[in-house]
Amino acid sequence: MDNNRLVYSTESGRICPSCGHPTTKCTCKKKKTVKKQSIYPNDGIVKIRREVKGRKGKTVTAVFGIPLDDKKLKQFAKTLKRFCGSGGTVKDGIIIIQGDHRETLLKEIKKQGYTVKFSGG
Repeated sequence: MDNNRLVYSTESGRICPSCGHPTTKCTCKKKKTVKKQSIYPNDGIVKIRREVKGRKGKTVTAVFGIPLDDKKLKQFAKTLKRFCGSGGTVKDGIIIIQGDHRETLLKEIKKQGYTVKFSGG
């Protein structure tokens, strides 16, 4: 095992551990940039799910599968948050609203003309 690899050089600064070039001229960085795809299918059906896991016991309602671009999705999230009277955010194409608002969101999203389903248990 080779533990003598160069990590920093006073000449060029930080060194990439993969290719050995300075990080500003790294050749392996460009290969790794792959467009992130959503893990949720965009099949035209909006799904609503209640989540607690990983949130220190706090309940949130996740809405995903909405076929909108980022800017319109944020506007739509703002409308839903106002309708629920609660806070929330948009992360990776998923609208996350604080609290359990599944029934309320189901009615409101159906009014907007989307097909909606509950997801999970």
